[in-house]
Amino acid sequence: MPRREDISKVVILGSGPIRIGQAAEFDFSGSQACRALRAEGYEIVLINSNPATIQNDPEMADRIYIEPLLPEVVKRIMEIEEPDALLAGMGGQTALNIAAALAHDGSLDELGVELIGCNLTAIDEAEDRDLFKKVCEEIDLPVCKAIACDSIEQVLESVDQLGGYPLLIRPAFTLGGLGGGTAYNTGELVEIASQGILHSAIGQVLIEVSILGWQEHEYEVMRDGADNAIIVCTMENIDPMGVHTGESVVVAPQQTLSDRDHQVLRNAALKLIRRLNIKGGCNVQFALNQSTGEYRVIEVNPRVSRSSALASKATGYPIARMAALIAVGYTLDELPNPITGEGTTAAFEPTLDYCVVKIPRWPFDKFRTADRTIGTSMKSTGEVMAIGRCFEEAFLKAWASLEYGQPHPRPLTMADASGGESMDERAFEPLPEALLEDWIRVPTDRRMGALFEAFRRGYSIDDVRDMSGGITRWFLHRFENMAAIETEIRAAGEIGLPPAEVPEAEMRLWKGAGFTDLHIADALAGFPASGFKLLPEGADEFAVTRRRHQLCVHPVFRMVDSCAAEFAAVTPYYYTTYEGGSTPLGIDYVPGLEESLKQRIVVIGSGPIRIGQGIEFDYGCVHAVGAIRDLGHEAIIINNNPETVSTDFDTSDRLYFDPLTLEAVSEILLRERAHGILLQFGGQTAINLALPLADNLTHLSTLGLHLMMEGTTPDAVDEASDRERFEAFAVRNGLRMPRGLTASTPEGVRQAAHEIGYPVLIRPSYVLGGRGMEILSNDKQLEAYMEEAYLAPDRPLLIDEYLGNAIELDVDAVCDGEEVLVGAIMEHLEEAGIHSGDSTCFIPPQNVPAHVLAEVEEWTRIIGIELGIRGCYNIQFAIRDEVLHVLEVNPRGSRTFPFVAKATGVPLARIAARLALGEKLSELNVPEPQTEAVCVKVPVFPFIKLRGLDPAPGPEMKSTGEVMGSHVRPAAAYLKARLATELPVPVEGGVYITVKDGDKLAIIDEARRLQEMGFTLYATRGTAHVLRDVGGLDIQTCYRIAERRSPDALDLMRQGKIHLVINTPRSTGGAVLDGNMMRRLAVELNIPFVTTMAGAHMEVEAIDEAMKGMPEPRLLKISSL
Repeated sequence: MPRREDISKVVILGSGPIRIGQAAEFDFSGSQACRALRAEGYEIVLINSNPATIQNDPEMADRIYIEPLLPEVVKRIMEIEEPDALLAGMGGQTALNIAAALAHDGSLDELGVELIGCNLTAIDEAEDRDLFKKVCEEIDLPVCKAIACDSIEQVLESVDQLGGYPLLIRPAFTLGGLGGGTAYNTGELVEIASQGILHSAIGQVLIEVSILGWQEHEYEVMRDGADNAIIVCTMENIDPMGVHTGESVVVAPQQTLSDRDHQVLRNAALKLIRRLNIKGGCNVQFALNQSTGEYRVIEVNPRVSRSSALASKATGYPIARMAALIAVGYTLDELPNPITGEGTTAAFEPTLDYCVVKIPRWPFDKFRTADRTIGTSMKSTGEVMAIGRCFEEAFLKAWASLEYGQPHPRPLTMADASGGESMDERAFEPLPEALLEDWIRVPTDRRMGALFEAFRRGYSIDDVRDMSGGITRWFLHRFENMAAIETEIRAAGEIGLPPAEVPEAEMRLWKGAGFTDLHIADALAGFPASGFKLLPEGADEFAVTRRRHQLCVHPVFRMVDSCAAEFAAVTPYYYTTYEGGSTPLGIDYVPGLEESLKQRIVVIGSGPIRIGQGIEFDYGCVHAVGAIRDLGHEAIIINNNPETVSTDFDTSDRLYFDPLTLEAVSEILLRERAHGILLQFGGQTAINLALPLADNLTHLSTLGLHLMMEGTTPDAVDEASDRERFEAFAVRNGLRMPRGLTASTPEGVRQAAHEIGYPVLIRPSYVLGGRGMEILSNDKQLEAYMEEAYLAPDRPLLIDEYLGNAIELDVDAVCDGEEVLVGAIMEHLEEAGIHSGDSTCFIPPQNVPAHVLAEVEEWTRIIGIELGIRGCYNIQFAIRDEVLHVLEVNPRGSRTFPFVAKATGVPLARIAARLALGEKLSELNVPEPQTEAVCVKVPVFPFIKLRGLDPAPGPEMKSTGEVMGSHVRPAAAYLKARLATELPVPVEGGVYITVKDGDKLAIIDEARRLQEMGFTLYATRGTAHVLRDVGGLDIQTCYRIAERRSPDALDLMRQGKIHLVINTPRSTGGAVLDGNMMRRLAVELNIPFVTTMAGAHMEVEAIDEAMKGMPEPRLLKISSL
């Protein structure tokens, strides 16, 4: 059927903030859907609460609302906009749940809005675990024996019927396996199932027989209204069942199934999608027992999912785009496959002549105390993908892309077991066998490194298979092969082979198996305990690269064309490969390089999404590409994150899916003979490439590369990041900084702390997202920090005076070398000392006097011009008693850039990219910022998924994403943002208050307002005493947790009497533990809590606002350049 003419205006729901289990993949699919439908002439209304995405930019949608994703808000916007249809399959579980709620309560019928792209019965049948089981049985597909329960009593009864433990608990209608898990005994069963019932949208869990150790396979299916159905991609998890597919290392296409087994699963997937009558993309998961060939259907996602993003990037088939077009009536055979142009239609199943490996990116490098085991509930924040001609090459490229721990698998030592950063004398001790076997047995982020290590130590394949709970032998053979080649390189090094004399045959073989130059150098040197960074000259990475270039061994570039080169492809989407060592000699240049008259500018992406470096940087990269194309140049992107818009096949002129390492980037620059490279939008990943690349340029120029580093020079970047250089800069330009010292020995650190005086802020230099940053208030805490810290001459620690009770400001600005444009000044709600990425911030500032703001603008101008910034930069200031201090300068795009653009309407990232490419502000037509509304950004935290963390914010960043609210009244803007985080804003019930002594008098006014609004107040003895005697308020006293009497805060919370917790933490004494336990329980029970006085004040304002009803939605206006 051709496109529907009876629809003209479509509402698309986004997925809200980036969180664990729902990262940027929905952003990518939503952006694709917006583009596809707009190109068809539909008017698009986009609703999303996340300011960081490119999806709600004017390039993507016609009318944009950044509002809370709640059914009543969506309904109100639809009343205003009067659309014809609602597309909800592109916003993950969040959007599906809203669509279902609006359909079930009759709102859609009342407004005359049709739900397109997903059918409600299909959603219910696929998501309701009990209904789904019945559907499978009806069409004779095998499922696990299971019982649906909605109370703990039923859960306990189910044990006997299912025949004992282990049992798998799966909640209905949740995201990223939230609230699910495997129970080995009754205690665990009750704990997991009660969490599951709480988090399920319909209060239901399925208790099922566990099939741990079976293989997990996924089929990505497309189907249209005419019943054409194809398998887009098959995927296989290396980890056996029991690990969530988002947490597994995934390989595409399947490597280990016989054709017969594949046909059985393929038919089952097609039968299921037809019975559920799903139109669009969907994902079917199977478990397969390899010794018997039995299989079970595990689940179906009736929407574009995380796996669809991976399948899209792995095959080049744009699943979300096709699903959107199917939703408006097209069929697959009418749509051209955009990869091959006219060659094939979208009804053509992709075939792959390469191997793809996806590895998740976990946050355990930031959260050392979190539980590292991975299971059926997601913990990873993002993922990387790599493509190679064999599994080994793809796996090692993916490992190099992770930027997590070691850049290649190194022999495991005790240093790896002790938090990773303390690489001291323990690096000489190999990891004991017992510990190694544990790491293979229990799935954690360390498992892949442990598999490699087991084969280095000569374990047999069957031993490793049994220990790992059933990893397929085919994969273990590959790991054994990688370990064997590594041992061969090491042996060559032991007999004295230097990098400069490696023979051509060996070089080709090693590169063909995916070994990086650095890995080869490290292995030749025998993996010294001092680490790969200190390899001597002549034996380091550069020595191997130089030898390889002497031998003219370069990678070739293959295209991701979705048809194994049977048809000509038109989309330029490439990966590098050494073809197993059989590549022709010389550089594989881009075809037609000589005739091209355009300049070629490379943009470096930001790699996997992690805490501290999220989707905001991808937003910057997409704008950088737009700016390059505006100027008539060719834009080339290098990135390795499959879930982002920057790696979409039609974002740039050419896309390279490769690791963001010096070696990979250099090879692509040589192939492209690039004229320029832009580093400032890829976060710290790209900035870390600046100096190594600058050092390498002389060598690359001998191979014919003449490259300009566009924008801020590497030297200026270093001046802003290097502590001592920046202090000298501040003194020269009359800028105040907090007193600070640098030290690289334990003795020096202690001396510095005493010289400045406690409290001090301590952190490593060159860091992203405040990793390893802490506020210390006495010697005892300093000693504890020093035990964890890793000190070396090239990695000093910075010790700063801590400005207590200061207001912190963030400024995003751009500079062209002559003029500065200040994008916005943001005021943080929390006082200085909480990481800026975790703070709630306001545009414009609410409590800063005009003369101080004028000084902020002046200092911003001085810093931009005197440092020689070309493009974007971000500065953090602190104000104490109206005295301004500059805290730090980041010479790159910051994570607030998208928020500033959405709040002011000025496209700051696009302007920054144009300036970095050499344009002047005076030549650009910069729009005026909007000033009527106040905008608020609020962070979203991952505590519910990561147990063992204290949920109080501090100087180290913990948030995964953010939401935004805007309104003329500041309190209403804050309320919108608060509601968007999906934590309830209470309008009745009880408030529990316990604050440190310094805050007891200040809390009286807030407590009085809460009592006047009808809340019951509870407090511990000290706080209650002040509120009662000084404030004259009516308070119910309860015990501190440490007193072990009832009722304490935890009892009241469990009884459902508490709806808000106000707790300002003390850093010492019993109150610390009290606060930690209380905040943990608040997270588990979904009770909002605030840990600062400013936060408490805003929360009371928001409650007051919420009593008046939901504030009106506001249409966003963002200008284009």
